[in-house]
Amino acid sequence: MAGGDDFYLRYYVGHKGKFGHEYMEFELRSNGRLRYANNSNYKNDSLIEKEVTVSKAVVEEFKRIIEASEVANEDDGKWPESDRIGQQELELIMNDKHISFNCAKIGSLLDVQDSDDPEGLRVFYYLVQDLKCMVFSLITLHFKIKPIP
Repeated sequence: MAGGDDFYLRYYVGHKGKFGHEYMEFELRSNGRLRYANNSNYKNDSLIEKEVTVSKAVVEEFKRIIEASEVANEDDGKWPESDRIGQQELELIMNDKHISFNCAKIGSLLDVQDSDDPEGLRVFYYLVQDLKCMVFSLITLHFKIKPIP
């Protein structure tokens, strides 16, 4: 993807354990295609996949959140590496930049504070929380089973 109008966002968090490969992932493209997948084999749950098309205003809000976080100034070199507990990945293509972060799952802010780069990891942690909240809200609103009368 080249050009200033291109935008791509992908987030993945997961691990491989006694229930197999369990993960949550979402992806947003500049055309508004939002794809969400959640695979939990716990108690024989099945893969949940949802896809919606969001407006340009929603895509712009994702961009604004990412830019405001200033995550592009961070480096994952000192962040905890993926381990048996799991990993998370964030990939961004925005403003002619391609950024990719990879680190261990973060259980709490205590994990952030105990890292070798607490400031950078804190930026990443809060950005991911904001992005997940936005995606969950959009998916929940779009796929509401029983609307309130």
